[in-house]
Amino acid sequence: MNTLRALAFAVWLYGSIAVVGILGSPIAAFSRQGALDVARAWAHTALFGARWIMGITIVVEGREHIPQNKAIIAIKHQAMVDTILPFLLFHQPIMVLKQELVSAPVYGWFAMRMQMIPVARDTHASALKAMLRAARPHIEAGRQIVIFPEGTRTTPGAPADYKPGVAALYKDLAVSVTPVALNSGVVWPAKGHGYRPGVITVRVLPSIPPGLTRADFMAQLEQRIESASNGLLDRAIPLPPTALARELGG
Repeated sequence: MNTLRALAFAVWLYGSIAVVGILGSPIAAFSRQGALDVARAWAHTALFGARWIMGITIVVEGREHIPQNKAIIAIKHQAMVDTILPFLLFHQPIMVLKQELVSAPVYGWFAMRMQMIPVARDTHASALKAMLRAARPHIEAGRQIVIFPEGTRTTPGAPADYKPGVAALYKDLAVSVTPVALNSGVVWPAKGHGYRPGVITVRVLPSIPPGLTRADFMAQLEQRIESASNGLLDRAIPLPPTALARELGG
């Protein structure tokens, strides 16, 4: 039964990209904000399917720590859903993403319309410089730069491997960094369609102020995100009907 539900949800998830993307293309063609509005509509659609087809509920903690102005958002990355959540959590998110995603059907065109920041990870130093050049105007405009510090999806509980990109943004942009912990990989796999019913908890943590040394910043960021994320792993179980949790999109 779970296999059939997971298959149905996969069809819903990827089918909704095509349907919402095509229907929303005329809106996205006019402005970045229009593209962002369509992306938010798709995010709601995707998570609606997650809840009602797969029984996956998303709970957000620490909403008081969500920045309203310019900031860097550093998010733990365990599953595709982590790239959906920023559209619903943050006011003006600009995501740093893999260069390969730009060529993805529908998704890639919307990413460029929203002025996301593609990074060719195999070019190293030049990629960092290009990322910083692209990020500065968005920070000056009061937006939030969203980055996944590990650069790719990781298995829950696996050793962390934080890349230098987040430290480069922190030093160059001189703004606070808001860490975000989560346990999405327990019910939403990094690869494949092995979705399982359960609760994804997203915890927005207090920000790290600008001005720290690179070493101190990276140590604080990794410690905060990893300790909080590991502490959430045993919570990915179905919510009881009476749970007093504030749900994203609920």
